[in-house]
Amino acid sequence: MPDTNREIHELLVDYAGALRDGCIPTFLKSLTSEEAERIASSWEFWDATEVSRILNSVGFAGKAVTTNVSLFISRVDAEIASRLKKAKASRPGKRPRRFDSRKRSSGGARSITKRENRTEKSI
Repeated sequence: MPDTNREIHELLVDYAGALRDGCIPTFLKSLTSEEAERIASSWEFWDATEVSRILNSVGFAGKAVTTNVSLFISRVDAEIASRLKKAKASRPGKRPRRFDSRKRSSGGARSITKRENRTEKSI
Protein backbone atom coordinates (compact mmCIF):
# COMPACT_ATOMS: atom_id res chain seq x y z
CA MET A 1 0.00 0.00 0.00
CA PRO A 2 1.45 3.38 -0.93
CA ASP A 3 2.44 5.80 1.77
CA THR A 4 -0.46 8.21 2.22
CA ASN A 5 1.51 10.76 4.22
CA ARG A 6 4.23 11.58 1.73
CA GLU A 7 6.37 14.64 2.27
CA ILE A 8 6.87 17.27 -0.41
CA HIS A 9 10.22 15.83 -1.50
CA GLU A 10 8.68 12.34 -1.77
CA LEU A 11 5.82 13.74 -3.83
CA LEU A 12 8.35 15.47 -6.06
CA VAL A 13 10.21 12.19 -6.62
CA ASP A 14 6.93 10.47 -7.49
CA TYR A 15 6.03 13.36 -9.82
CA ALA A 16 9.39 13.16 -11.60
CA GLY A 17 8.92 9.40 -12.08
CA ALA A 18 5.40 9.93 -13.43
CA LEU A 19 6.68 12.64 -15.76
CA ARG A 20 9.42 10.36 -17.06
CA ASP A 21 6.99 7.48 -17.57
CA GLY A 22 4.27 9.68 -19.05
CA CYS A 23 1.66 8.89 -16.43
CA ILE A 24 0.93 12.21 -14.72
CA PRO A 25 -2.83 11.46 -14.45
CA THR A 26 -2.01 8.33 -12.43
CA PHE A 27 0.16 10.39 -10.11
CA LEU A 28 -2.61 12.94 -9.62
CA LYS A 29 -5.15 10.20 -8.88
CA SER A 30 -2.82 8.75 -6.26
CA LEU A 31 -2.84 11.95 -4.21
CA THR A 32 -4.87 12.15 -1.05
CA SER A 33 -6.75 15.35 -0.34
CA GLU A 34 -4.19 16.28 2.32
CA GLU A 35 -1.30 15.77 -0.12
CA ALA A 36 -3.11 17.77 -2.78
CA GLU A 37 -3.57 20.66 -0.36
CA ARG A 38 0.11 20.56 0.56
CA ILE A 39 1.14 20.56 -3.10
CA ALA A 40 -1.21 23.44 -3.92
CA SER A 41 0.19 25.60 -1.12
CA SER A 42 3.87 24.74 -1.64
CA TRP A 43 5.81 27.06 -3.96
CA GLU A 44 8.84 24.83 -3.48
CA PHE A 45 7.00 21.94 -5.10
CA TRP A 46 5.99 24.02 -8.13
CA ASP A 47 9.53 25.36 -8.58
CA ALA A 48 10.91 21.84 -8.31
CA THR A 49 8.37 20.50 -10.85
CA GLU A 50 9.52 23.15 -13.32
CA VAL A 51 13.12 22.00 -12.86
CA SER A 52 11.98 18.38 -13.31
CA ARG A 53 10.25 19.26 -16.59
CA ILE A 54 13.37 21.00 -17.89
CA LEU A 55 15.64 18.11 -16.87
CA ASN A 56 13.23 15.60 -18.39
CA SER A 57 13.11 17.45 -21.70
CA VAL A 58 16.91 17.77 -21.79
CA GLY A 59 17.44 14.14 -20.79
CA PHE A 60 15.11 12.78 -23.45
CA ALA A 61 15.78 15.35 -26.18
CA GLY A 62 17.88 12.89 -28.20
CA LYS A 63 15.20 10.21 -27.93
CA ALA A 64 12.31 12.47 -28.80
CA VAL A 65 10.70 11.53 -32.07
CA THR A 66 9.07 14.16 -34.19
CA THR A 67 6.25 12.97 -36.33
CA ASN A 68 6.90 12.71 -40.04
CA VAL A 69 3.88 14.25 -41.70
CA SER A 70 5.08 14.11 -45.30
CA LEU A 71 2.87 11.10 -46.13
CA PHE A 72 -0.15 12.86 -44.64
CA ILE A 73 0.60 16.04 -46.59
CA SER A 74 1.02 14.14 -49.86
CA ARG A 75 -2.33 12.40 -49.33
CA VAL A 76 -4.04 15.71 -48.60
CA ASP A 77 -2.48 17.21 -51.73
CA ALA A 78 -3.70 14.25 -53.79
CA GLU A 79 -7.22 14.63 -52.38
CA ILE A 80 -7.24 18.34 -53.17
CA ALA A 81 -6.06 17.65 -56.73
CA SER A 82 -8.76 15.00 -57.13
CA ARG A 83 -11.48 17.36 -55.94
CA LEU A 84 -10.27 20.11 -58.25
CA LYS A 85 -10.31 17.67 -61.16
CA LYS A 86 -13.86 16.59 -60.32
CA ALA A 87 -14.98 20.21 -59.98
CA LYS A 88 -13.60 21.07 -63.42
CA ALA A 89 -15.32 18.06 -64.95
CA SER A 90 -18.71 18.96 -63.47
CA ARG A 91 -18.88 22.51 -64.85
CA PRO A 92 -21.95 22.88 -67.11
CA GLY A 93 -20.13 24.78 -69.86
CA LYS A 94 -17.48 22.11 -70.28
CA ARG A 95 -19.74 19.14 -71.03
CA PRO A 96 -19.81 17.78 -74.58
CA ARG A 97 -23.01 18.57 -76.44
CA ARG A 98 -25.50 15.78 -76.81
CA PHE A 99 -27.96 15.38 -79.62
CA ASP A 100 -30.97 17.54 -78.84
CA SER A 101 -34.32 15.99 -79.84
CA ARG A 102 -35.84 19.41 -80.57
CA LYS A 103 -33.32 19.99 -83.35
CA ARG A 104 -34.33 16.87 -85.31
CA SER A 105 -35.71 17.63 -88.67
CA SER A 106 -37.42 14.63 -90.17
CA GLY A 107 -34.97 11.98 -89.00
CA GLY A 108 -37.24 10.75 -86.26
CA ALA A 109 -40.33 10.63 -88.48
CA ARG A 110 -38.57 8.66 -91.18
CA SER A 111 -37.65 5.94 -88.78
CA ILE A 112 -41.28 5.55 -87.78
CA THR A 113 -42.44 5.35 -91.38
CA LYS A 114 -39.79 2.75 -92.13
CA ARG A 115 -41.09 0.63 -89.31
CA GLU A 116 -44.65 0.98 -90.59
CA ASN A 117 -43.55 -0.01 -94.08
CA ARG A 118 -41.80 -3.10 -92.74
CA THR A 119 -44.84 -4.20 -90.81
CA GLU A 120 -47.12 -3.63 -93.81
CA LYS A 121 -44.89 -5.68 -96.09
CA SER A 122 -44.78 -8.60 -93.70
CA ILE A 123 -48.59 -8.79 -93.52
